[in-house]
Amino acid sequence: MDSSPPRRIRSFVRRRGRLTQAQERALGELWSRFGVDVAAAMEPGYWDQAFAETGPLTLEVGFGMGQSLLAMAAAEPERRFVGVEVHEPGIGALLAGMEARQIGNIRVLAADVTEILATVFAPGVLDRVQIFFPDPWPKRRHHKRRLIQPEFVAMLAERVRPGGDLLLATDWTPYAEHMLAVLDAAPDWDNVAGPGAVVPRPALRPETRFEVRGLRRGHAVSDLHYRRV
Repeated sequence: MDSSPPRRIRSFVRRRGRLTQAQERALGELWSRFGVDVAAAMEPGYWDQAFAETGPLTLEVGFGMGQSLLAMAAAEPERRFVGVEVHEPGIGALLAGMEARQIGNIRVLAADVTEILATVFAPGVLDRVQIFFPDPWPKRRHHKRRLIQPEFVAMLAERVRPGGDLLLATDWTPYAEHMLAVLDAAPDWDNVAGPGAVVPRPALRPETRFEVRGLRRGHAVSDLHYRRV
């Protein structure tokens, strides 16, 4: 009988994207300043020591190439941002952008958020979580890979303070419907727009490359806003 543990279902496919010279240089030179060691982040009080800033802590899950995260961090310089991403080109692009724009209020975790969320963030430490354009996994047989699942949103609720915010966006309407169904049923989250409803794009969220591409393809973009009760 096979006694090995069941294989974890991932919400992403890890692709070995080709790094540009700028991305490779940024990873080599800037990771020690802005990258986060997962083991170190498990220590109590880590996030208070990791930033010069003392403002609220925001987590962005899957920041892609980092354009929207850079814009939001620049717009709210007192807020602390933690970006989680698994793809090296995106991490390199974000670090290069931080250097070019002299943005220092971002820290980066190169990890699967479902594996580290409960260990690197203490209960109630997060003020806001933002998840913009996660992979919709449109084929029915892949729906189990979608990031927004009851177990994950319950885990998020444990890490977000009461009154904190969860912002989501997708350009795939069936995934928006899935998100609404999962989160409207979650006891710790309240839909700011009302059950089954979406909100206009928040002013604080810049248009992303994925959003523009989706709009060109005729996809409707849905923004969701939930508050921790």
